[in-house]
Amino acid sequence: MAVEKVETLIIGGGQAGLAVSGHLGKRGKEHLVLERKRIAERWRAERWDSLVANGPAWHDRFPDLEFKCDGDAFATRDEIVSYLEDYAKLHKSPVRTGVEVTALHRNADGSFRAETAAGVIEAKNVVAATGPFQKPIRPVMVPDEAGILQVHSAHYRNPDQLPPGAVLVVGAGSSGAQIADELQRAGRKVYLSVGPHDRPPRAYRGKDFVWWLGALGKWNARTVAPGMEHVTIAVSGAYGGHTVDFRRLAHRGITLVGRTDGFADGKMTFAPDLKANIEAGDANYLSVLDEADAHIAANRLDFPEEPDARKLEAMPDCALNPVLSLDLKQAGVTSIVWSTGYALDFGWIKFDAFDEKGRPAHDRGVSTKVPGLYFLGLAWLSRRASPFIWGVWHDADRVAEHIAQR
Repeated sequence: MAVEKVETLIIGGGQAGLAVSGHLGKRGKEHLVLERKRIAERWRAERWDSLVANGPAWHDRFPDLEFKCDGDAFATRDEIVSYLEDYAKLHKSPVRTGVEVTALHRNADGSFRAETAAGVIEAKNVVAATGPFQKPIRPVMVPDEAGILQVHSAHYRNPDQLPPGAVLVVGAGSSGAQIADELQRAGRKVYLSVGPHDRPPRAYRGKDFVWWLGALGKWNARTVAPGMEHVTIAVSGAYGGHTVDFRRLAHRGITLVGRTDGFADGKMTFAPDLKANIEAGDANYLSVLDEADAHIAANRLDFPEEPDARKLEAMPDCALNPVLSLDLKQAGVTSIVWSTGYALDFGWIKFDAFDEKGRPAHDRGVSTKVPGLYFLGLAWLSRRASPFIWGVWHDADRVAEHIAQR
């Protein structure tokens, strides 16, 4: 079989791959996008049915294409898929679907050789645009013989997917909090394991949280403060958009528990840190309000007052008298949803392009070890905004320019 050659090969047909394709196309640079399944496959196959974007449509988009839905709405999963398909059509992106790259090698002359089931492709440049959500992390804690259905949030679809009975949701970031909320609204008994988290306001004094991130300079933050990488953020666009409030979820009937510690003899154990985690999340919430108020005062902005935003409900009993051990069978728990995040998986790259911790070694997406290799869509690639639709567009512009100048 003849070896196909292309100037730039983009691996991944999601928001990152399509963004850099659009920028390369504008510069008249030859390229090819390979997608293992379909455009925006992770949005199609690794998101639950009712998922919506966590930011309003006026913000969570590329600058050169608007969503078809109302700008203040939170786009649904299907609307996001359609949007990315429309973006590919707009820029006439050369996307080849159903082609998975199984291995990427570096040739002696510095070019690259991608192995696929459809043949070999050689390229001068390669952009790894496989995103931040590559390999679901599911703790090996509860054995299969315990008789509990266990799914990662990437494989959760809807309440009907789970057998009748109570559900334990482990992880209280955006995914875990939204899934627990959906399950409780569907009539399920829900236990939600809450670890350290930030929980920003959905909106404050007439502006959405994403607007405040821009006004306060947080989208452009370029460094991760100590511990920030390991603190999850709980925010939601579901049900028209609302602030995630764990006190309120508990008063509605969800039983909150602390960070999940372990499992033995049919019992799940939890750390005694629930109250502290809730209080730390509340402090984060109030700190955003403080910063917003200071910004309004300093810039003499005529924004409406919102005193009720600072009112917190009473600390729930499940936090004052925490459950530290839960007999799953006795509690009727038949399912566990692990909302425990993702790990990067670049095992298909067969040469050293990584740092001492196994992460891509790069400077704002440009490999610092391998000329011609680029990374896009990763968290904190250049700044806080990098893994988001509008943020990756700007990173892709810079990468495309670097490619054009090679």
